[in-house]
Amino acid sequence: MKQETLTLLLVNLAGIMERADESLLPGVYKEVGAALHTDPTGLGSLTLFRSIVQSSCYPLAAYLAVHHNRAHVIALGAFLWAAATFLVAISSTFFEKNSCICEMLGCLDYYWPITTTPAIDFRFNLRNDCPSSRYKKIMKVAVSRGLNGIGLAIVTPAIQSLVADSTDESNRGMAFGWLQLTGNFGSIIGGLSSVLIASRTFMGIPGWRVAFHLVGIISVIVGIMVRLFADDPRFSDTNSRAKDQTPKSFISEVKYLVKEAKSVIKIPSFQIIVAQGVSGSFPWSALSFAPMWLELNGFSHEKTAFLMTIFVVAGSLGGLFGGKMGDVLAKRFPNSGRIFLSQISSGSAIPLAAVLLLVLRDDPSATFIHGLVLFIMGFCISWNGPATNKYAFQLIISLDFHVQLPAAFAFFILENYNQLITCPIFAEIVPEKSRASVYALDRSFESVLSSFAPPTVGILAQHVYGYKSPKKSLDNVSVTTDRENAASLAKALYTAIGVPMALCCFIYTFLYCTYPRDRDRARMTALIELEMQEIESDDSPLREEHSRLNISETNGLDREERTEIDIKYENNESTDLDDDDYEKALLHRQLTLSNLAD
Repeated sequence: MKQETLTLLLVNLAGIMERADESLLPGVYKEVGAALHTDPTGLGSLTLFRSIVQSSCYPLAAYLAVHHNRAHVIALGAFLWAAATFLVAISSTFFEKNSCICEMLGCLDYYWPITTTPAIDFRFNLRNDCPSSRYKKIMKVAVSRGLNGIGLAIVTPAIQSLVADSTDESNRGMAFGWLQLTGNFGSIIGGLSSVLIASRTFMGIPGWRVAFHLVGIISVIVGIMVRLFADDPRFSDTNSRAKDQTPKSFISEVKYLVKEAKSVIKIPSFQIIVAQGVSGSFPWSALSFAPMWLELNGFSHEKTAFLMTIFVVAGSLGGLFGGKMGDVLAKRFPNSGRIFLSQISSGSAIPLAAVLLLVLRDDPSATFIHGLVLFIMGFCISWNGPATNKYAFQLIISLDFHVQLPAAFAFFILENYNQLITCPIFAEIVPEKSRASVYALDRSFESVLSSFAPPTVGILAQHVYGYKSPKKSLDNVSVTTDRENAASLAKALYTAIGVPMALCCFIYTFLYCTYPRDRDRARMTALIELEMQEIESDDSPLREEHSRLNISETNGLDREERTEIDIKYENNESTDLDDDDYEKALLHRQLTLSNLAD
């Protein structure tokens, strides 16, 4: 097996375990809440806290991916999230042995009367219900989830940039398609396995603990395999560039990283892709309410889980198809192929969502037609892979979402689809050394900005379209009330899907103007850097001959033009050329390289 193929295989295994680890906790909210004696809002805050820490650590992830072996970075991330997963798995046993104020008072084993009035007297067990004890438990789990977020954050840019560097323009989209497919497979494994074994007991150990331990153990194994067998092209034995680089101080590397981040942010295509990612995250946040909508329409838990599984599988297959079609169209239409495909994908969500939410009858017997539409919709709207918001799950359960099994599948939909169209574009609009930075910055910006999507969806559902949370027991809610809520939720869903998707499709239009120019400029920069390395290296007499030949060939050039080029070489600055001089400079460098080759 080729080293590149083995590296991609191991990277995909790491991606599977990353997504499996992310989907563990939402699948066992009920069991973890009972063990920690906390409410759904507190549990939802754990996922939110982990996501915030994960977004905040993307700059650190960019630094590690740029200056260190990315295979080692992925292994380190796997070890970190595995350690955090083990901490959550042993959390309640460990916390029960910790002391709090109530232990010091010796009141843990007693019931304490709150009032002296028998009519309103109620008692609570301080061992389970002490606010101080609950606070300590949830805070310690939050710390472990924060550690989990750090591990997940440093892995993502390293994985994406390593996939980009291990492929070329002809198969890069397909590689990212496989990365999405395997990632979704990991989400299904992690969430489904945790849900199925959560209520069981193995040798006296609760099933949800076993699920966390299994994912942690497998993550350690995958991390060891990546550390030993994966290869970073920048740090391979045949790559002399990494060996010749002189070590720099930490301060200088941080300054360089900040400078590189500023240069990436200034790229117009990057700004456009981030803007569409933010708008495109709203529909995926809205789709987290799809299981709830199906339940309100009368579908059973099993049917809802089956329908949402169809949607996730269709999205995975659609991602693979979108990556392949992106490669095909990029060959035939290099300036517009990927962009046009992404507009088709985002635009198709508008009519398909209308059919699903507004046209189909709310009849539980129509499972087949709902499954068919969900499959078509999931297949078509996942081509461009918009950045998916993962925080809406907290909002679902705070809205009295009473579906446990479908809720886990809702989280699968919220997982970040690796950007099948934008990831290959990112790899083309920045130099190779900046790929990790562009992926990290994209994830950071989109994750932070898209966190405002769930509140928007909740406002639409409850305050605009009249969704009413049942105040009585869920078993006593009438079918009529459920159907009315389903209709209100369907309107809110379509508003939250149609408008942002239309905006996302429109924003993609600007890439037709910026993408070709940014791509060619990145190629120009790479071309000049390659020639500079050949000129400055004096290892080989052949390279010295090439340097002398280059000087003799350029003697006939205009003195002022040659001086300008030499100044740019000496200062080693990026070539931010004007549009008028850009094509002339590119033609000149290509002619120079052709002379060297001859």
